[in-house]
Amino acid sequence: MADAVVIGAGPNGLVAANLLADAGWSVTVLEEQPEPGGAVRHDHGVHPDYASDLFSSFYPLAAASPVVSGLGLEEHGLRWSHAPHVVAHPLSDGRCAILDRDVGVTAASLDAFAPGDGDAWRRLHAMWDRLRPDLLDALFTPFPPVRSGLRLAVRLRGTGGLRMARTLVLPVRRMAEEEFRGEGGGLLLAGNALHADLAPEAAGSGGFGWLMSMLGQTYGFPVPVGGAGALTDALVRRLESRGGAVRCGRRVERVVVRGGRAVAVRLADGETVPAGRAVLADVSVPALYGELVAPEDLPRQLQSDLERFQWDFATFKVDWALDGPVPWKCEQAAGAGTVHLADGLDELTRFAAQLAMGRVPDRPFSLFGQMTTSDPTRSPEGTESAWAYTHVPHRVVGDAGDDGLTGSWDKDEQERMADRVEAHVERFAPGFRDRIRARRILAPPTLQSLDRNLHGGAINGGTTAMHQQLFFRPAPGTGRPETPVKGLYLASAGAHPGGGVHGAPGANAARAALRPSFAPGLAAAQRLLAHRDRTGRRQPDRGGRPDRGGRPPETAGPGAGPADDRPQKEARR
Repeated sequence: MADAVVIGAGPNGLVAANLLADAGWSVTVLEEQPEPGGAVRHDHGVHPDYASDLFSSFYPLAAASPVVSGLGLEEHGLRWSHAPHVVAHPLSDGRCAILDRDVGVTAASLDAFAPGDGDAWRRLHAMWDRLRPDLLDALFTPFPPVRSGLRLAVRLRGTGGLRMARTLVLPVRRMAEEEFRGEGGGLLLAGNALHADLAPEAAGSGGFGWLMSMLGQTYGFPVPVGGAGALTDALVRRLESRGGAVRCGRRVERVVVRGGRAVAVRLADGETVPAGRAVLADVSVPALYGELVAPEDLPRQLQSDLERFQWDFATFKVDWALDGPVPWKCEQAAGAGTVHLADGLDELTRFAAQLAMGRVPDRPFSLFGQMTTSDPTRSPEGTESAWAYTHVPHRVVGDAGDDGLTGSWDKDEQERMADRVEAHVERFAPGFRDRIRARRILAPPTLQSLDRNLHGGAINGGTTAMHQQLFFRPAPGTGRPETPVKGLYLASAGAHPGGGVHGAPGANAARAALRPSFAPGLAAAQRLLAHRDRTGRRQPDRGGRPDRGGRPPETAGPGAGPADDRPQKEARR
């Protein structure tokens, strides 16, 4: 019997398993897919000579994370590589904002938009330098981050306190208006905010865009040499060197609960795998509480809260094998690993508004990755392994373009949407399509089939919006990895601090499992909130709330309920 069973061999599950193994626990990791990694994998499926990342590619959060750096993965074969520039945001008129690890290069690119904007960027960077140690500590530790939070509060007081806090909760459009005279600074902030699902007018998008920009400024957007899966390989090798085991092709269908405690998991083939001390779940929140745990083992209020769980945007991705470099109008974009493609802040707002209305965007803002520019091992010399992804609605009600896309994402719709993405790239790089040797399309259903956590192509484990962060993530009062079931811990991006490859949710879950009585008051408060509705009324301890047909409530988990991010109550209507 293993001390711990970890469900899911994504980065969070593997981080959790490594930390438990470091503490002397025996650990078994169970993964549904035929290989480990979750959304950190690569293959040669586009072209045999090209390494293509299936999902994520650039890892500033991994570079900044004390969790990842503390594992010493370089001793297990991991090597990082950087592009000459971190991010470029070109415009169709040839101007280009550049984020570089040299703050002087970044500042100079913004001065080209408006003199003085470089100094404005330096002021934002100085603010980051002052707050960075305690801000990152608060971000990557369990909620609430008491010690780092206190230190951060002291530093905030020294940087203007409430004024600084106000800046960080601003919408990115307003932050750009207050900080810069020209367009360049706002482009960098807004493009980085849309790495999540935060529109330029969303509260807090300014702070998130600033955080991602400053991470890139300090740590770059590094990539693993050879492909994203090299990071996974290092995590697996480290775990196995400490006696842990990873079993792939093993789908977990149920967490076995006895006497209110998780004691085992049951696999799809009927096998039961016991867990002596804990079960850690690197799975989506709706999958854990809507599929893996029986309704009678959960508070009724938590099930009600799941009806309001909101996914982040769906994702549509195209991979290319190019027989030459991308012919950018703006030469500086050729040196950037990540390129943001939108012709100004207004076009970003237009894109986000179309998504909010359930329409497939006609000018799809795209994050474009130049992988050979970032890591020369990815394809033959003189070529480029590239990709772009954009967002689409979970529930399509119309097409803002002329192709009549309905969101069925059959082969014909996938090809038409990929053509639309390529046409958008052509606006900034005329002749791009002439250099395509091969392409692969990963539509929302394809992404989910390759990683069940990517429900409908959602890549962040739930929205990054303020109403589902901190003590609201994944539901009100559940900001910690403990669950209503003793010995069961949430270890995925659905838990605080959320999406990104930084290992914090997995590390937090492992720490909670190792010290289950470390924060009894916090755990008790979390359990209390899980039993109260919005009016303060206490809900029954156990049992699913039947709907009109007498069945337990539907969930938004993969394979259950509608494939969009609407509240499930509305969906049933």
